[in-house]
Amino acid sequence: MAPDTKNPHGSETRDSVIGRRRNVPWILIVIVDAGLVAWGAMAAAFPDHLLGPGGLPILTAGYEGFTSGSWTELAGASPMTAKYIGVLFRMYGVFNVAFGLMALAITVTAFRRGERWGWWALLVGNTIALVSAMTYDRMVNAIGLFELSEYLGLVLVYGALAVTGPFLRDSQWPPVAGSRR
Repeated sequence: MAPDTKNPHGSETRDSVIGRRRNVPWILIVIVDAGLVAWGAMAAAFPDHLLGPGGLPILTAGYEGFTSGSWTELAGASPMTAKYIGVLFRMYGVFNVAFGLMALAITVTAFRRGERWGWWALLVGNTIALVSAMTYDRMVNAIGLFELSEYLGLVLVYGALAVTGPFLRDSQWPPVAGSRR
């Protein structure tokens, strides 16, 4: 049976409102990191169908934006080079899946329990993952609407971490009973 979340006057108790508010940060991080998993899976499995700027496949858009050359010409002149670049891009997708799954596991366990190491791991990990993706996009001149979601994702993660940081007073983000901070 669920604990009573109403006070004698029929309105919600302070603890129930705070409890609901604590759900928002971890849910935001789950959304961002699940997006990384989904993007990584698409990049690994179907790089030719993952759209980039201008409606081109992301691999084509990235190559053409970086070299100012034609992907079609590269594939025709040196098919093994094109295949190798495709393998590298697929591996980039696999690494996104691996990071995203680890970040999701940390978010739904240690971070939700208020453990400091989980907070720091998500700060460092999401910063590296998202900023490196943004850097790649800028280097290859492949910034479209989907790529802008990386910026939004970083803002959401930073916002979620800002309201749950270990530098805040313990009363603002107490750990679940039995966890270590």
